[in-house]
Amino acid sequence: MELLTVIVIAVGLAMDATAVSLGAGAGGRARGRRAAFRLSFHFGLFQALMPLLGWLAGNRLAGPLQAVDHWIAFGLLAVVGVRMMWPGSGDDDEPARTDPSRGWSLVALSVATSIDAFAVGLGLAMLEAPIWVPVILIGLITAALSLGGLLLGRVLHAAWGRRMEFAGGLLLVGIGVKILVDHLAGRA
Repeated sequence: MELLTVIVIAVGLAMDATAVSLGAGAGGRARGRRAAFRLSFHFGLFQALMPLLGWLAGNRLAGPLQAVDHWIAFGLLAVVGVRMMWPGSGDDDEPARTDPSRGWSLVALSVATSIDAFAVGLGLAMLEAPIWVPVILIGLITAALSLGGLLLGRVLHAAWGRRMEFAGGLLLVGIGVKILVDHLAGRA
């Protein structure tokens, strides 16, 4: 597989994670350098691991997983998005509790944004393509674009304040709905 093809695939796979990072930054919940590192690192890690798992699984899990992968991604994104939109008490401690770069929210977002990478891994296995270069590039590109999305989201949050919190949560729910609609309409 050509390097340019792998890069294009990696950028395409990174778009969901980048949009989610934008929403997390816009929501003002993922604050500081550690949050930026956790979010970009985990998105890159999960995005790299999923094609590897797909490649290892070959054709065994393709059918059953494809039947529900869109529902899993939608559910995870919707839950985290609604939690971000839910009006908070306004105290300073609340953003730390709902920080999407921590705990189960981070795991849910990482899985939801990387499920499509599993299918890419299955495809690479069927093509008998080597896996290590794509895995590394997918992970690095996703981490970099996620960090960029988070930083852009923070700029938007600084400009628009708490209104961006609702917009960030709405963006996550919107991405989940798009994944679901695309799959049900046969576009994914």
